[in-house]
Amino acid sequence: MKKILFILFAFLAFTKADAQVLDPAKWTTSIEKKSETNYILTFNAVIEKDWHIYSQFTPDGGPLPLEIIFKDQKGNFDLVGKAKESKTTKAFNDVFGVDEIFFHDKAQIQQEIKLINTKVTAIQAELNYQICKEVCINLEKKFTFKIPGAAATAVTTEKLAVTDTKLDTVKTDTAAAITVTAKEDIKPVENKTAEQPKPATEKGLWSIFLLAFFGGLIATFTPCVFPMIPMTVSFFLKQSTNKVKGKFNALFYGFCIVAICVVLTVPFHILEGISRDIFSEISTNVYLNLTFFIIFVVFAISFFGAFEITMPNKMANKVDNASNTGGLIGIFFMALTLIIVSFSCIGPALGFVFGTSLNSDGGAKILSLAMFGFGLGLALPFMFFALAPSLLSNLPKSGGWLNTVKVVFGFIELALAFKFLSNADIGLDLHFLEREVFISIWIAIFGTLGLYLFGKITLPHDSPFSHISVGRMLLGLITFAFTIYLIPGLWGAPLKLVSAFPPPMTYSESPNGVGNRSVMNENVLPKGAVLGVHNLMSFEDYEQGLAYAKKVNKPVLIDFTGKQCVNCRLMENNVWSDESVLKILKNDVVLISLYGDDKKVLPLNEQYISKETGSEINTIGEKWSEFQIQRFKNNSRPYYVLLDLNEKELNTPVSYTSDIEEYETWLKAGISNFKK
Repeated sequence: MKKILFILFAFLAFTKADAQVLDPAKWTTSIEKKSETNYILTFNAVIEKDWHIYSQFTPDGGPLPLEIIFKDQKGNFDLVGKAKESKTTKAFNDVFGVDEIFFHDKAQIQQEIKLINTKVTAIQAELNYQICKEVCINLEKKFTFKIPGAAATAVTTEKLAVTDTKLDTVKTDTAAAITVTAKEDIKPVENKTAEQPKPATEKGLWSIFLLAFFGGLIATFTPCVFPMIPMTVSFFLKQSTNKVKGKFNALFYGFCIVAICVVLTVPFHILEGISRDIFSEISTNVYLNLTFFIIFVVFAISFFGAFEITMPNKMANKVDNASNTGGLIGIFFMALTLIIVSFSCIGPALGFVFGTSLNSDGGAKILSLAMFGFGLGLALPFMFFALAPSLLSNLPKSGGWLNTVKVVFGFIELALAFKFLSNADIGLDLHFLEREVFISIWIAIFGTLGLYLFGKITLPHDSPFSHISVGRMLLGLITFAFTIYLIPGLWGAPLKLVSAFPPPMTYSESPNGVGNRSVMNENVLPKGAVLGVHNLMSFEDYEQGLAYAKKVNKPVLIDFTGKQCVNCRLMENNVWSDESVLKILKNDVVLISLYGDDKKVLPLNEQYISKETGSEINTIGEKWSEFQIQRFKNNSRPYYVLLDLNEKELNTPVSYTSDIEEYETWLKAGISNFKK
């Protein structure tokens, strides 16, 4: 158990990739002049013992075939026929049900080309292939053939698995392709206070679980995971003495995936035990948000095909060796290997689940629930097809569409990265990334995604295609529709579908919309009052707001909120914007908005040491977070409290409540109690 925990925490450490890469084939190349315009390009490989490379002629439905991709071909040169291969071996693979064709010991591929442009001095080519022993590795190798020159040796550059997949480590009798990835659930999770066992709380928890679950399920359609499903299920069913045991092993494999995802959240429970406000401090930390921004941008560029991100190779090899132990322990390490070697695909999704959960102010419990849902979604296909293996044949075949999925996820990752940059900008109150700039960036990202889906833009690892599929066309139409939907946001439209992501209207060049003026003259506001969202007058100091409430004889509505709080924005844009709710907020209560993540430093004479935690209270946000914890024994955001003029609660406080009618009823009940 200690060893397992050590490996799990090592995974959390996010160490840099090891430079050593498993490479069972050594390649050389040459070019031979056949005529004034024709040349023969030759690829030679020496393959290590017991390893084999699948041929380009491997039938559909089997392992991934070798593929040759030539760069800048159009207008420069033509291919003369199909590439020729040296001697291959044919053997029936009962996992895939096809005759697989492969090289062993050595391989030679020759492709004749005819130059069209005589000014071409070099031909660039890539080999994408799968090499297997007990495990399968997808490799990409780049070559440059210099022209002219008879038998001129080319320069070779290599890198590991930059296309669809990476090192996959499910053991099989006849090794074949195995891969893994994930996309993250992109919707914000809902937070609920543990002190509110209300129906809205239950709905919020279910929303968190379901969103994360579908995120994990979607992850199975990425290049790293999808090809692994039939291989893993077939392995368990074939290696067991009977089908019942095989199904049990596959189900246990899925259980281990879920357990590992949940165990990753244990350190956060420990941190929460040290400080109840730790999640607020983490989620609003400027440097953490900047780190998430950089990580998401790097992952997005990787998804576009610029480079590959892998976990340390030594770690993967050690865990893979442990999977040879056998029994349930071996199965556990197989599940752990799956997560480690697929890190470049599921890493962004894990990062988004962690980042969004931390920003939800829901505590470690919310994070664990989200990771449980994500792990279950990722593991479910393995368990389902283990129980119904006959349905494996209905799965779509692997192909270029998996790289398209990966690129689409790259665009989504890039868009989400700017949410974290926005959090940092708002936290520092720099106004560099205001609402209009943020929306403009999203319009550019999703507009480019639409062009990509319609084939107007291609990226390095896209396969050539003569037409787009119906599914790709429909997704392109949806993307363009979404892009057009964003455009009015530049002039003040609320954009309720994505209201949790852009900065609020108050953090923009035109807070009231382009060409609109405030309905209230800010010069006649009471002392300490400001105009906030929906032109609501609010106070950002509790004592000033309470004094004004006593003057006008209205109840106090304390809005414990945050500048970077996702669910606060959802409440303001989707619930407070309702006509009946907005009328109550404007006329029947005195609104006091206390920002728990305000980084402005308090005057020295107002700084103090917390009696609750013993920590220094130096900023406005720390002051109001401390006030919320001490007074109401709660630290979630948003959190709403109705008080009378003697500072007594008029009804039970509530947190995030997406149901407009339920929130309106809560407001009316408190106001009714105030009037009694």
